This record gives sequence, structure tokens and C-alpha cells, in this order.
Amino acid sequence: MNQILYLGLGLIAGIFSGIFGIGGGVILIPAMVYLFGLSQLQAQGTTLAVMIPPIGLLAAWRYWQSGNVKISMAGFICLGFLFGGLIGANLIQGVPDPMLKKLFGVFLLLVSLRMILGK
Repeated sequence: MNQILYLGLGLIAGIFSGIFGIGGGVILIPAMVYLFGLSQLQAQGTTLAVMIPPIGLLAAWRYWQSGNVKISMAGFICLGFLFGGLIGANLIQGVPDPMLKKLFGVFLLLVSLRMILGK
């Protein structure tokens, strides 16, 4: 069951990455902290492990050495992110730039408010 949730998280993060060009950490870190109960360090380390194919190998390795990477979780999120990025990139192609800027700003505002005001 958790693997399906992790895959879904990766898919959502990938879609938003494809739409807004954001790094996965904007979605993945808050989701892992608030939805899956990881510590901030575990969420950051796990996000770096998700990003290993393109970036972050050495940083993720350091987090892993400290016990702050959930490898099995990172693998499923990575798989979802791969396909989600393609879906998001396809969905956003016809959206005008001014609208995309507004959507991106609202998205970042909502995430930042949750991080500031949340537990």
C-alpha cells in the first residue's frame, strides 16, 4: 500500500515539475514531512536519493551514511516522478506565460504558508 502512495507522490511531483519546472523538493519534502511523518532531514535525504539519476549523488550518499534516506521509498517516488514529469510537461504546453506565472506564484505561496504555519 505504501508503495502505491509513494508512486503517487512521485507522479504528482513529476507533473508539477513538468508544469512549473520546479525541483522535486518543493513538493516532495513537505509531503514526506506532513503526509508520511519523516523528519526534515529524512525528507531532504530521501528527496536527494530520488534525484540521484540527474543530481545529488554525493549529497544523498552523505545523508544515507547518517541514516536519513529511505531507499525503498525513494525508488517508487523516482518512478512516479519520471512519468509525472512527462505528463506535466505535456499538460502545460498550451498555457499562456502570464497564466503560468500566476499559477506558479499561487502554488509557491500555498506551500510556503503550509511550511510556515504548519506544525
